[in-house]
Amino acid sequence: MNTLYYSHPDFLFHETGAGHPECSARLLKISKALEAPAFSNLIRESAPYGSEAQIRLIHPQVHIDDLLEAIPEVGEHDMGYDIVLSPGSKNAAFRAVGAVCDAVDKILAGQADNAFCAVRPPGHHAEPLQAMGFCLFNNVAIAAEYARQHYQLERIAIVDFDVHHGNGTQAAFYKQPNVLYASSHQMPLYPGTGYPTETGIGNIINVPLAVGTTGVEFRKKYRDIILPALKKFKPDLLLVSAGFDAHKDDPLAGILLVEEDYQWLTEELMEIANRHCQDRLISVLEGGYNLNALAASVAVHVKTLLGE
Repeated sequence: MNTLYYSHPDFLFHETGAGHPECSARLLKISKALEAPAFSNLIRESAPYGSEAQIRLIHPQVHIDDLLEAIPEVGEHDMGYDIVLSPGSKNAAFRAVGAVCDAVDKILAGQADNAFCAVRPPGHHAEPLQAMGFCLFNNVAIAAEYARQHYQLERIAIVDFDVHHGNGTQAAFYKQPNVLYASSHQMPLYPGTGYPTETGIGNIINVPLAVGTTGVEFRKKYRDIILPALKKFKPDLLLVSAGFDAHKDDPLAGILLVEEDYQWLTEELMEIANRHCQDRLISVLEGGYNLNALAASVAVHVKTLLGE
């Protein structure tokens, strides 16, 4: 498989303050892991600068303006809702959007089979009018709407395996029949959404996981609920909100996954993409806050995307 890997130094300059779990060290650790010889075949891309027009596919201009006005000239600014901004936040956030949209362009042009976007800040908590939960703009939602509007794709599926529910992605597509959103997440846990009764117009699938859920139970939930729904939906493009904070060593949650579980799920999603999407799959980094567990999990995820 031909796999794109997006990164950029600007992602490191979104500074969140000492001790914050969503920090630049996350990407440094991932970058180091993906320098190993096993990843020599990755097609390495520098994340381009996204546009306000791309962001407006999901977020109204007032949301963009409010965020940009809140960015400080020096230091860090806590604007509430678990959002910390610094002088480098704009460039990081715009390049995250640019990365996912460029991945859509290149994947749909047939320049590669799939992509992994190692971006920050993450995105899946960002609602159309509210930045929250470390997330400024909803990267994966923007990618989905970009693919819909620019390439007229009829069916786009988003699978979110971050340990926290992607309330922002759900909100963006709650009444959009052409987008299927499926999330597995610990419950109860931040942000408090993601009940099975939240189904949109039949296009939202929420699979809560209890504290202590093991890989065996996790796989069964996917086999019984999410994978059959994806096969029935037959997406033209598969997007993945790839959060690795359901790992057993992650400090922010209590699910007990290990690297082999992420490998298994990646293989299953690639099979769906092969069957229905001409292999077209774009994975976008969300959470994961134990540095060693994050790097190991991303490594197995990307190695699987490469078909190895």
